Amino acid sequence: MIIVRGIDLFIFDFLADVIKTSTSILNSASGWLMISFIIAGLLHNLISPERFQRSIGNTKISSLLKSTISGMLLPICSCGVIPIGISMYYSGAYLGPVLAFMTSTPIINPVAVILSFGLLGPKITLIYVIAGFLVPMIVGMLGNHLSGRELFMPGLEGQTIELEEEKLSVGEKIKEGMMWSFQELAPTISKYVILGMLMAGAIMTVFPHDLIQKYLGNPGVLSLANVSILACVMYVCAVGHIPFIAALVASGASPGIAITFLIAGAATNLPELISMYKVIGKRTVCIYSLTLVISSWIVGYITNKLLGGSAMTGPFARDTSVKFANTILLNIPDFAKYICTMIIFILFVKAILPEIKNLISGLSIKKTNA
Repeated sequence: MIIVRGIDLFIFDFLADVIKTSTSILNSASGWLMISFIIAGLLHNLISPERFQRSIGNTKISSLLKSTISGMLLPICSCGVIPIGISMYYSGAYLGPVLAFMTSTPIINPVAVILSFGLLGPKITLIYVIAGFLVPMIVGMLGNHLSGRELFMPGLEGQTIELEEEKLSVGEKIKEGMMWSFQELAPTISKYVILGMLMAGAIMTVFPHDLIQKYLGNPGVLSLANVSILACVMYVCAVGHIPFIAALVASGASPGIAITFLIAGAATNLPELISMYKVIGKRTVCIYSLTLVISSWIVGYITNKLLGGSAMTGPFARDTSVKFANTILLNIPDFAKYICTMIIFILFVKAILPEIKNLISGLSIKKTNA
């Protein structure tokens, strides 16, 4: 009886820790998710499908360049980029440019580059910038050439969109875009984000940051390949992960470990992969995740070869870069994060409520028939 009670307490404590960790992760991403829902709503109507088709509705290198460079200028995390990327896809953008945008946006941005320069040094930062440009381009090219029907927005069949231009005012377009975003897109994304956050919370409860830092600080414990896989599953902020990486390097991790985390850790996580799987398709997830794991491992390996596999000699202009980064970084107040988290949870409930009702109705019918 005592053993059973002990097991029950252990399970209860574990679930409580998972929920606490998941909520903490969601709080750090919820503000960016809400901003992304707003941007997605604006993109939906203000930028017409015809314009998306002309600009990035093809497999040209120029389309990948536009998506990659525009993504590099936005400091949004891998969760926050989901609504924008999916909105682009369902507005007529081809899969390659969408994946290039969804890869470059969380990997690299001006704030992340400044922090990396100050905390990790100029050599690692230079490799980081080059990889932050090339990896999204590679992901986009593979998305264009290896995807099946997912290459096109569902129903387009690769044809040019021909729609009659509705004569709506800018205000009406914004209103319709926001209604679409928060009534259709946001509940769908929130459902998969919450599921992914719970899974990420479970992983972080079993493998907390302190444990990860302890073992990754020893270059001989885990290979770069294992690190790239672990980084793809974890959730890290598009900017906040850099001090963690600097601590890894300071504790003895190789520069290759730092670059691998900079790429794979920021670019993807479970909530994003689950959302992409459900909304776009499994082939997209395979292309996206495998390319990031392999490319981050290769870049990490090359980094160790170029820099001799040794840790950085010391931070470069640490105080100056951190202060400058803080001045241009959008800091969302804690109370706003909590409000955004509550909204996302409400959207999650809205999305799953019909499924719960259908499940209860089905069980009631079975019970009646029995």
